[in-house]
Amino acid sequence: VKTLAELYGVPVVIHTDHCAKKLLPWVDGMISASEEHYKQYGTPLFSSHMLDLSEEPLEENIQICSEYLKRMAAVDCFLEIELGITGGEEDGVDNSGVDSSLLYSQPSEIYDFWKALQAIAPDFFSVAAAFGNVHGVYKPGNVKLEPEILNNAQKYISEKEGLPEGSKPVFFVFHGGSGSDQSDIRAAIGYGVIKMNIDTDTQWSYWAGVKSYVDKYSPYLQSQIGNPEGEDKPNKKYYDPRAWIVEGEMATVDRLLVAYDDLQAIDALSKQ
Repeated sequence: VKTLAELYGVPVVIHTDHCAKKLLPWVDGMISASEEHYKQYGTPLFSSHMLDLSEEPLEENIQICSEYLKRMAAVDCFLEIELGITGGEEDGVDNSGVDSSLLYSQPSEIYDFWKALQAIAPDFFSVAAAFGNVHGVYKPGNVKLEPEILNNAQKYISEKEGLPEGSKPVFFVFHGGSGSDQSDIRAAIGYGVIKMNIDTDTQWSYWAGVKSYVDKYSPYLQSQIGNPEGEDKPNKKYYDPRAWIVEGEMATVDRLLVAYDDLQAIDALSKQ
């Protein structure tokens, strides 16, 4: 990835997501790899890691993330943490039946986390706080996003720290962004969101691209030999994975362009 990234002239981030407590040894190994890479090249192998210890008590979540940030910051590796619960189901973690009140983080909790990490590596971490987010995609009205929670947290921390009015001390992450209204996305950005996850929508876009190909060429995908052009005609060029994988990729490019527009990220580099 790093080798190819040099050819494109844009920042490329190599990030790992949603590491629960039981999977921390995997992150340990990746950090070790980054430490070796840093010694040789002056940059980490991975850009960032996300620790999802939201199922653990708040104090333990803060304590473990603090230890990891010390090690990661030493090699310029950014940390993302999760505070509160994202509803729905993702990667084997099912929060679809949790009390809805747990889907909303409290400003005081966000401040406790921010204060602990800010003392270790200022502004070198982000917080995936819960403001009604849900993994997956649902009918309109079934998910009640409250991005104002992020704004309230920014105000709360700014007051506690004596920061100027309008400050945004916390870098927030928007989990469960698939299916969200553009108005909620834009509001969240205004309140300090710097990253949004849209895994479910990109899964669908990839499948939709493949499905469109299958629908279009269905008569050529029933056997290796024989199609509407003749019973002895080969179908290799139609079922070749290189033919239909690219359709999934191109459909996902289209979906990502929508996301870039929602996130006001089109031509962002040229505006710097």
